[in-house]
Amino acid sequence: MDDNLKINNREASQPPAGRSGPDGYRRADDGPAWPRSSLIYGADFPETQASSCFRSVFCALMPSAWIVAERQTVVGPPLAGAFRERPAKPTAFRKFYERGDFPIALEHDGKGNRIAWKVEIEKLDYHHYLPLFFDGLCETVHPYQFFARQGVHDMLEHGGAKILPVIPQLIIPIKNALNTRNRKVICTTLKVLQHLVVSADMVGEALVPYYRQILPILNIFKNMNINSGDGIDYSQQKRENIGDLIQETLEVFECYGGEDAFINIKYMVPTYESCLLK
Repeated sequence: MDDNLKINNREASQPPAGRSGPDGYRRADDGPAWPRSSLIYGADFPETQASSCFRSVFCALMPSAWIVAERQTVVGPPLAGAFRERPAKPTAFRKFYERGDFPIALEHDGKGNRIAWKVEIEKLDYHHYLPLFFDGLCETVHPYQFFARQGVHDMLEHGGAKILPVIPQLIIPIKNALNTRNRKVICTTLKVLQHLVVSADMVGEALVPYYRQILPILNIFKNMNINSGDGIDYSQQKRENIGDLIQETLEVFECYGGEDAFINIKYMVPTYESCLLK
């Protein structure tokens, strides 16, 4: 009986009749002798519904490293586009200018172009005009660009106590200008922010609650400086180096923003170090 059992076990361990591949797996008599790699990846399966289903299911279960190795191509993640410029929307400033609603004109003198105001700046309705001129900071085309930027500085220079009550109306135009991510627009807006903070009393403190709308873009571009090596960086002389302008603006915010300014700046720009505690 023991001899019969050994014979039966030996027969059971052998592959059944038919063509056998090099790896010992049984193949159909009328089918091709596939290599083992074909069984794994299913590259040489006959195009049937069953083989197609098997291939899709098996590839879905395969580790991603196997798939990359099989394709021999590595595709990196898409760029986030944090520094990519956004197209500016049509501004209300341009519409008002084209309709002739602003009491301004272009005047040429020996020092260059300047705005000729048709009324005294101190008598302007700041609640109406100042937000419109801030809205024009997004403009990059002449003459809208010139009138908007020069008009803002003129109104901040002569505004005095009229500026503080208008601060809440200026936040959205400032945010829109920064969100364009246009380097020249950002630099211009930063210079305007510095002028705004020092233009009247309490303006710096009034801006603190709006840091969450203003500072995120500054945090993105804070370390963007030009590495010119041994060359001369002329953008520093023109105050067009965006990294330096952001640092200057944050320091002005801290100096004029009161005791809560630094902690709020630090929350939005973690790499900022206090200029008052040095």
